[in-house]
Amino acid sequence: CKKCISLCKLNFFFSSLAPTTITCLTRGVDIRKERADVLCPADCPLWQFYVFGNIVYASLSSICGAAIHRGVITSAGGTVRIQTLPGQENYSAVYANGIQSQVLTRWASSFSVAGTKSGALEAAGQPLSTARPSTDCKADIAFLIDGSYNIGQRRFNLQKNFVGKIAVMLRIGTEGPHVGVVQASEHPKTEFYLKNFTAAKDVLFAIKEIGFRGGNSSMGKALKHTAQRFFSLENGVRRGIPKIIVVFIDGWPSDDIEEAGIVAREFGINVFIVSVARPTTEEQGMVQDLGFVDKAVCQNNGFFSYYIPTWFGTTKYVKPLVQKLCSHEQMLCSKTCYNSVNIAFLIDGSSSVGDSNFRLALEFISNVAKAFEISDIGSKIAAVQFTYDQRIEFSFTDYTTKEKVLSAVRGVRYMSGGTATGDAISFTTRNVFGPVRDGPNKNFLLVLTDGQSYDDVRGPAAAAHKAGITVFSIGVAWAPLDDLKDMASEPRESHNFFTREFTGLEQIVPDVIRGICRDFLNSKQ
Repeated sequence: CKKCISLCKLNFFFSSLAPTTITCLTRGVDIRKERADVLCPADCPLWQFYVFGNIVYASLSSICGAAIHRGVITSAGGTVRIQTLPGQENYSAVYANGIQSQVLTRWASSFSVAGTKSGALEAAGQPLSTARPSTDCKADIAFLIDGSYNIGQRRFNLQKNFVGKIAVMLRIGTEGPHVGVVQASEHPKTEFYLKNFTAAKDVLFAIKEIGFRGGNSSMGKALKHTAQRFFSLENGVRRGIPKIIVVFIDGWPSDDIEEAGIVAREFGINVFIVSVARPTTEEQGMVQDLGFVDKAVCQNNGFFSYYIPTWFGTTKYVKPLVQKLCSHEQMLCSKTCYNSVNIAFLIDGSSSVGDSNFRLALEFISNVAKAFEISDIGSKIAAVQFTYDQRIEFSFTDYTTKEKVLSAVRGVRYMSGGTATGDAISFTTRNVFGPVRDGPNKNFLLVLTDGQSYDDVRGPAAAAHKAGITVFSIGVAWAPLDDLKDMASEPRESHNFFTREFTGLEQIVPDVIRGICRDFLNSKQ
């Protein structure tokens, strides 16, 4: 009837107006339309937002963060109209409405934000919260399945069916999610890699052909194996795509899984634990660590763990798990110590160092810097040389590639003079870290000195610690151990190093890098 047709048209009209519900961390690049209305949730923590630019924002910026920064909405949330724009150079840093946007040299695409009226939706009785989220999903996923005697042949087959259903709902494809499977038992076995299949039907057949291995549930061993060997370019991993391991555990693991979880986080891998059929009261005495789930997941916030009471009737759990795996903005462990830190080197240029030793100090700096992914949106390096005076050799925003940073380090010229380490720390805290203090990266200061400071180091170091800067002190030759400890962050024993000769700096490099990664991981807990 004409009335029914009119109602259908009206419903279609209003449904087309409904804004897409997004999260606090959804970025401009996640919206594929030229223009779209989106709904930001309430009470997003302002410190979570990564925003680059002002008025025109780089597309890797949080949409909701940009909208609050621009004054379109408040932290109470609301509807925002996003307009896709071409990329540009020199996105500026501006503080507005409680958010400090960041500088970006260039980016391939941009967007602007504006307010939008929602009266038509409300008049039609269309609740804003029912708008569909984006169905686009990109992820490189390893399913780590339980092949131990804990699960047995029958439940093992049910597990394979469940994984197959997940693979189908993920819509595996060349441009979409890619998956592989590793089986955990006495010895882990990679059944197939990300590169092997890019169609759901091929993945389903490959899963069906997996044989049950048996043995102990050495899940920690298998998780470590997967983190270290599965995700490589040779095996099909894609740059810029979230890396995920979904661990299926029937009952409990027979080995330590916490250390493996730490290794996975260091590699930027998001670990999900799907635990099925928790151990009974009688079996709990056999479990090494009842809290293994919370210790192995990417982050202990409830998002990365999923409990299923039994392998029977698992179909209803497929969609909720797939939604989690496709929530790109919540893949918190994609950011690692290698791509999310600011490291400033404070270099002693006093007369006691000498030109040849100064070159060894610069070589040490280069070797540390080489470990990090330096870019506009990744890790950043700065260097300050000091005597009685201080000289910024280069700041965090001067060089945005590893090659340019290493070239700048080689070009540093030895000053020669006295040793005022305390003044140098204050200078660096104020002038080097000041502009990036509220940015997304964690801040580290590496103080390299060979002698006694002529001024107090305790006060300036304490101020740096209070400003959120983690300080590593590295002493050579005549550097007093008391000064090194006074400068170092807590725990002081793991944040200061000493070597008798400048040639010994080379041996310290791995320990310094591990220390930075350890502190980065601890800051995310």
